Amino acid sequence: MTPESFWQDVLPADAGCTAQGFAPTAEHTGTEACYPARFEDGRILMLPVRPLPGGRLGLASLIINQASFPVVEALAEVLARKLAPFSPDLLIGLPTLGLTLASEVARKLGHRRYVPLGSSAKFWYRDELSVPLSSVTTPGRTKRLYIDPRLLPLLTERRIALIDDVISSGASMNAAIQLLRRCGLKPDVLGVAMLQSDRWREALAPWPIVTVLHSPIITLA
Repeated sequence: MTPESFWQDVLPADAGCTAQGFAPTAEHTGTEACYPARFEDGRILMLPVRPLPGGRLGLASLIINQASFPVVEALAEVLARKLAPFSPDLLIGLPTLGLTLASEVARKLGHRRYVPLGSSAKFWYRDELSVPLSSVTTPGRTKRLYIDPRLLPLLTERRIALIDDVISSGASMNAAIQLLRRCGLKPDVLGVAMLQSDRWREALAPWPIVTVLHSPIITLA
């Protein structure tokens, strides 16, 4: 698949994927350029494989703000359905890619708005309402995660769902949880479009997590 063709179509469960150079199976060895992530109903979203540092292992990558609107809608529809039993009053989106998903999921849950977290220090933000932020996609780079203090009244005594595009190591989501704790808050559920491997389990074990897709650590050689 060419780079610009990823994330543009949700394929039917019976799509002839092998004819296009990849196999719709979890037994993926990394010899192809892409990984077929499956929805629970069998539909397929093709994801590119990104080598991890060292080049021996890789992860299936989902860049949701490059996805077509139908793909975003499909992911948001499933995630909203899975979040509904938790009855969240408000969704909080993580920057940057979690913001796209949180906005669409909030709309599907019938919410009027959501709360975006930020990674750039606006002049009205407060340092005490921030925490360090790192992720597997930006190795060696540490930013800070902020919440706009003007939005704190929205969160008081509300059921909160924290939303991100992907959980891999769990570092970004754990940072958001720590930020909420600084504000005297806690999430009731974590929602993501995709769980990558299971490296996040130790960091996020106490929290209920709902997801649309799963992908493994992929051996490249």
